Amino acid sequence: MERRLSRRMFSNLLVGGGLLIWLGTILQAIFRYVIPPASGQVGSLSVLAAKTTELPPNSGKIVRYGSSPAIIVRPPGGEVRAFLAICTHLACTVQYRDDLAHIWCACHNGHFDLFGRNVSGPPPRPLEELQVVTRGNEFFISKRA
Repeated sequence: MERRLSRRMFSNLLVGGGLLIWLGTILQAIFRYVIPPASGQVGSLSVLAAKTTELPPNSGKIVRYGSSPAIIVRPPGGEVRAFLAICTHLACTVQYRDDLAHIWCACHNGHFDLFGRNVSGPPPRPLEELQVVTRGNEFFISKRA
């Protein structure tokens, strides 16, 4: 006896298959959110941030540090410091303002002193500080131990 596939059965299979594919897509997205892939963050490696000639006193420079931006600052008459350049409010990139001699977030007017501490505006926490090592005429940055 030959079995024929009716239109109703074909429609049910088509709709059921589509729902299974949709459910698989949703579950895959949830799985990727709960267990994110390994990030490209720099571990204990040093990254060349700037040459001493590129960073005169009262200046700052944004550099790439793994998959994140970092900022290296050379205040007037102070020691060179570096931080992850990610504002702790809404993850905007911060910058050095030479007219104010501190770090500033343009998104919501957040201000950080030269030690990364939040001094005004909405940022709830200080910036994450990085270690600066001078080798010859170059500044290298790395995570603090």
